[in-house]
Amino acid sequence: MIITRAPFRVSFCGGGSDLPGFYEQYGGCVLSTTIRKYMYLTIHDCFEKDEIVLKYSKTEHVHEYSEIEHRIFKQCLMDFNLKGVEISSMVDIPAGTGLGSSSTFTVALLHLLYTYTGKYASKYKLAEEACKIEIEKLGEPIGKQDQFAAAFGGLRFYEFMENGFVNVEPIVMDSGNYKKLENNLLMFYLGGTHSASAILKEQSENVKLVDKAAIQRKMCDITRILKKELQSGNLDAMGNLLHENWLLKKSLAFGISNSLIDGIYETALEAGAMGGKLLGAGGAGFMLFYVPLNKQDAVRRALSNLREMDFEMDNSGASIVMTDREFK
Repeated sequence: MIITRAPFRVSFCGGGSDLPGFYEQYGGCVLSTTIRKYMYLTIHDCFEKDEIVLKYSKTEHVHEYSEIEHRIFKQCLMDFNLKGVEISSMVDIPAGTGLGSSSTFTVALLHLLYTYTGKYASKYKLAEEACKIEIEKLGEPIGKQDQFAAAFGGLRFYEFMENGFVNVEPIVMDSGNYKKLENNLLMFYLGGTHSASAILKEQSENVKLVDKAAIQRKMCDITRILKKELQSGNLDAMGNLLHENWLLKKSLAFGISNSLIDGIYETALEAGAMGGKLLGAGGAGFMLFYVPLNKQDAVRRALSNLREMDFEMDNSGASIVMTDREFK
């Protein structure tokens, strides 16, 4: 048996600039962190060599690739020409909640299959191939940030070049400031799930418009400022920049926010949050706030009807948890 895992991500600023419709013309950038909440995948041999058993929210027992319903499983197993395996997934957080679950799954699965077949794949290769599978082969109207975050892990700045290359830089902070940043971030679960595809498809089309592209470019400017401020130790800049980024993001596509989300956001600000955002494409999932320690109890009381999720930032990225077999 082999077990791999990949972390979920929390995106701070710049989301949307990783869409091809934008970065191929202007370049883009995102600043995000991964958290210690993971997608786990296991693989072991089936007794029958022509069988494929897949266990996720449902169980599939098939003999031909064409019979597989799960699109990412189907594409990856076809690409590796692999049968005679049983693969199971386990997850710390539900899909569709704004933390990049689909891409995290793809990265963890690729790492699993490369390991099972005895081949090495760098973090960049895992991220790049996950992008190719989701965006090119499966036609999902998504960007690149989730795949790279799941593969590399950590608090990082991702720059999306016009030629498609992604530059990955760590945010360099001393341990005290890193811990303070972690402690000043609160996350609350709104409930519900969403499909990012519809919102991102509209956003991809909108950023081709001059006014929407200008908004997205401003979000990239904010992202670069945040990188500089964090590395200089000005952590409270996170609150103001998150707020500015969120106000811009809401104008990029219909469905990113709604009256419920806006009401929760204003309630948190009135209670002492400096800024925040809805995570993911929009509509449902988790909300993140930057809140100084002396204001956190007030924010928690104001949002007492929501479930808070404790989390820590992750530095590992995609990794092998366990293997007890010889590689092929």
